[in-house]
Formats: sequence, structure tokens, C-alpha cells
Amino acid sequence: MTDPRYNYGPADPQYPQHQGQPQYGQGQPPYPQGEPEPKVNVGKLWAGGIGTAVVAALLVVVAIMLIRGVLGIAILAPEGAGAYGSVSTTSYAIAAAGAALLATALLMVLLLAMPSPLTFFTWICLLLTAVAVILPFTLAADLDAKIATAAINLVVGLCITTMLSSVGSAAQNTPRQAGY
Repeated sequence: MTDPRYNYGPADPQYPQHQGQPQYGQGQPPYPQGEPEPKVNVGKLWAGGIGTAVVAALLVVVAIMLIRGVLGIAILAPEGAGAYGSVSTTSYAIAAAGAALLATALLMVLLLAMPSPLTFFTWICLLLTAVAVILPFTLAADLDAKIATAAINLVVGLCITTMLSSVGSAAQNTPRQAGY
């Protein structure tokens, strides 16, 4: 039991006070005043999404040139079409860029509305990548062209997933605690 003649609380002059730290109800308010900072930095998110779209499109072009020119596998065009192929290569690159922009839109919605948005984003993108890898095997083509197309889809899907996961992490405006 404590002796009632002594006050062992904050009113006691010998009670240790925390120097330099504001107490609740004193000094600074616990929350910043003014407009709250938005949850997502939209400019940073879309800048990263556009960069990812450019990388995905260039990755498709490089992969097709490697597969057609170096490995000699005819994908997206007949064999005599050269290393670049035909307009199909350009269409494939534009489709990869479009997929990256759609993934950016999905990421923005998830960042604004979901708990653990990057986990959901990663799972959705990986499952869509799996569909893109399986899809060439359902079409009529040579086996080596199917494998090459599936490999390109895998690399582009992983590129979009990893780059946009990093962009999403950087675009989140999380409140920072003082002292950390």
C-alpha cells in the first residue's frame, strides 16, 4: 500500500518529468493541422506507370529481336520478315505498354481502396501473367514459337509486376512519426 500523505503522481515535485517531449494536452496537437496529405501521390504513381509502359514495350522489341534474329525462331511473322518481324511486333509492344498502363490504373484503385494494396496487386498481376504464359499453348503454332511467346509474356509480366510494386510503394504517402 502507498502512504496517502505522499502524492506519487505528476503533481509530486519529485515525480520524473519527461524533458523535451510534449505531454498529451500540452504543446503540439497530436495530429497536424490543415489539409491532410493525400494517401497516394498520383503524379509519382502515373510517372512510374508511364516509365513502366516504356520499359515493357522496349522489352518486347528486344526479346522479339533476340528470338527472331539470334535464335532463328519465327514468332509473330513469317521467317523471311527479318529480325524485327512485321507490324505484329509493334502491336505486341503497344499491347505490353497498354497492359502496364492498365496495371497502373488497377494499382491506383487498390492503393486508394484496399488494405494491403501491394499484396493484392502482386497476386492479381502474377495470376494474369500466368494466364498470358499459358495462352500461347492454346493456339495453333509451332512448339518453339509457343515456348518463345510464353517466355516473352512471362518476362514482361514479371517486369510490370515488380516495377509497379516498387512504384506503388514509393507513391504511398504514409505519415511519419517524429524521431524515426
